[in-house]
Amino acid sequence: MNGEKITLYVTGSIAAYKAVSLLRLCQKAGADVRVVMTEAATRFVTPQTFAALSGHSVLTDASAAHLETIAHVELAQWGTYHVVAPASADFIAKSAAGIADSVALTTYLAARGPKLVVPAMNDGMWDNPATRRNITQLRQDGQQVLDPATGLLAEGYAAKGRMAEPEVIMTALQQLQGQPQDWAGKHLLVTAGGTQEDLDPVRYLSNRSSGKMGYALANAASQRGAQVTLLSANVNLPTPTGVKVIPVRTAADLKDQLQQLFPTVDGLLMAAAVSDFRPVQVAEHKLKKTADGEEITLRFQQNPDLLKLVAAHKRPNQVVVGFAAETHDWRQNALHKLAAKQADYIVLNDVSNPAIGFNSDDNQVTIFGADGFQEQTPVETKDAIADHILTVINPKDH
Repeated sequence: MNGEKITLYVTGSIAAYKAVSLLRLCQKAGADVRVVMTEAATRFVTPQTFAALSGHSVLTDASAAHLETIAHVELAQWGTYHVVAPASADFIAKSAAGIADSVALTTYLAARGPKLVVPAMNDGMWDNPATRRNITQLRQDGQQVLDPATGLLAEGYAAKGRMAEPEVIMTALQQLQGQPQDWAGKHLLVTAGGTQEDLDPVRYLSNRSSGKMGYALANAASQRGAQVTLLSANVNLPTPTGVKVIPVRTAADLKDQLQQLFPTVDGLLMAAAVSDFRPVQVAEHKLKKTADGEEITLRFQQNPDLLKLVAAHKRPNQVVVGFAAETHDWRQNALHKLAAKQADYIVLNDVSNPAIGFNSDDNQVTIFGADGFQEQTPVETKDAIADHILTVINPKDH
């Protein structure tokens, strides 16, 4: 971040003291930092503290009243990146609605560079539907929003609402610095993991999908400015920053969510491994072994082809990406699926190589497009592959 200019907005929260450490980390990374504070923030940390550490005067409602220049416009234009840390529920609500009733808000609304919002508030305020709507609006506007951490709150109990630590904010800021925001204003629906189909109350049929590819896609899309909803099928991975996760278990669960959400999004990346079959009848009680070791016969029926089901209703401005795991005749099978499922792209995984793919952090895929596009990636991390897929499928790049 050497040479970058960061405008740091500090709002009214007990977590304002962490902004001091954040300022120092930015400076150590080579950035120049200027601070603007809300009136409420000055009650937790004095402007003099930030002025002494930053080497710049701090813009507040009180100081702006004595300036002859249009200070908020000058500071908005000065900053390359704009970071709100901590971001109170009040500041988030007003900025989402375009309300500019303080010098911090007028500066923030006038700013045009990449924006990173770091909420800090009580867990009840964070979970409030109004706050959730405001967060969604900021993300739709192309702003990056870090989810708060779970930890000890000012009220004395542990819950979600604690401001992310300065080191986490720095990582997000560095990612923001290097990431294009080419998916800003778009809403992507991503599926990940493997569905489960019950055999009896204790057993189920599933597959080896770890969900890592889908989670990598969700994370990359969020970093590139998209609003992301992730349908997560039986995955045990950390939630990507800024991503809304909806858990699903069976193919039927996934179908319900897809039919509800697909009409509202700009694109679908169907990375989940959906069980092709489910039992015709689920046993009411645990299936028992017989004394003489007799064979057991189970009858299965096909699950609906979920990708084909939703792609049939695709609007012209939606992009649909399917994923195929194959062990042989991979090119022929991928091209067949591309046509049969009416997808825009099929991403092929050759899972015959046990060193990559399932449960691995690395992968190699071949991307097929309905327009004749074909490209094989090198063996690389799933994060890198996710980033490349998002570049290939972005309509802005065609």
